[in-house]
Amino acid sequence: MTIVDTPPRRLTFSALFNFRDLGGYRTGGGHTVRWRRLFRSDSLHRLTLADAAAFDALGIRTVIDLRRVTEVDRDGRVPGHDRFAYHHIEPMHELWEATPPPTDGTGHARWLADRYLDLARDGAGGIAAALAVIADPDSAPVTVHCVAGKDRTGVVCAVALALLGVADDEIAVDYALSAEATTDLLAWVAETGAELPDLPPAYFASPAEAMRLFLAELRAAYGSVEAYARAAGLAPAQLAALRGHLLDATGPVPAGPAATDRDAAGNDGAG
Repeated sequence: MTIVDTPPRRLTFSALFNFRDLGGYRTGGGHTVRWRRLFRSDSLHRLTLADAAAFDALGIRTVIDLRRVTEVDRDGRVPGHDRFAYHHIEPMHELWEATPPPTDGTGHARWLADRYLDLARDGAGGIAAALAVIADPDSAPVTVHCVAGKDRTGVVCAVALALLGVADDEIAVDYALSAEATTDLLAWVAETGAELPDLPPAYFASPAEAMRLFLAELRAAYGSVEAYARAAGLAPAQLAALRGHLLDATGPVPAGPAATDRDAAGNDGAG
């Protein structure tokens, strides 16, 4: 019997709460997303000196920062950002304050999915730019982050995983892991007295259904996630490179739309 050690998905840092590895997810074509190539995180500006060695041990070569310019100016970049290939990419989108969430505690999934669809539409160029960096094998290992590591990061990583052929349900499960991070963040705020904006509960929510709705409706609008990515500006060669270096070498790497992009979670009409 061969025992295979599975790396931990969620990595623990003193003041980062949503840092995790996107490796290990299976695709419809029988591949597995490679470990320690693509990470997602909340804002890396909180990386402490005490955690520097653990972070450096991951061998991160590239950081994609999806925050707004005002957020970067307010909080700063990842410490020692000159050690990485640092890409500040701001996907344009309407400020969420323009469409307040439901106040009765219901409808969070629908509200979040609508915000993600707006981001995918209005910020398509930025999302494609982030995907292009992720697709470059010389970028890896790469970390994608925004402020909470849930929304802008969640959309970019969801599209990347869908392009690799990971099923919607798996992508939604990964997205929902941010709930654990929110719990830890709030505990840290209570312990340290750190400032946290007074935001409606929907801003902290990450129900799996929000991601399932987003992916289903993205396909309904564009025909497939790959069609969306191409319309956003990702070239066929970049799609091939994305799959080539992020999927394991078992079997042929799909050249066209991945199986789960064509028929993700039983969605009709995904092409």
